[in-house]
Amino acid sequence: MAEHRYRLPERRLIPMQLQHSDGRVHYLLEAEEQILRSIASRAAVPEILNEICTALDCQIGNMVSLISLPGDDVASSAEIASNAALFGLHIFSSTGIFGECGEELGSLEMYCCTERDPSTHEVKLIARAACLAAIAMERQTKSGHQADDCGPKKGPARGDARRWPVSMN
Repeated sequence: MAEHRYRLPERRLIPMQLQHSDGRVHYLLEAEEQILRSIASRAAVPEILNEICTALDCQIGNMVSLISLPGDDVASSAEIASNAALFGLHIFSSTGIFGECGEELGSLEMYCCTERDPSTHEVKLIARAACLAAIAMERQTKSGHQADDCGPKKGPARGDARRWPVSMN
């Protein structure tokens, strides 16, 4: 039987399976489904972004993730990386989060206990997390005011699954 731990971000329990569990893909799908439900129910964007980081940290392990928004009153990426190094953390990944019109919505920074590069599988997870974050941020923007038209669409639409990373294996 799979072992579970629970972490309480704000007011929700999120099941976290241990790394040695056989249900890693099952956990990932459950976590993504919960995030999509939060987006659909118009949960607060900071709460959704926290869910994304929590799921990503649990799936990869020994990770600390941070999603920064443009205009945040937080330290610069260089300052954050410097402070992380004081605690023995190394930059693992830095990924931009972009909207359907190509505008930068934020960035996903990840720090790891050991200095290493992400595996191919981890790169796919990070891309999927950035995609979910973009959906959440754009939904908030569009619900706040009329959606901006970014001109004629070329290629697949924003929600088209052909643009998303497909395999988590």
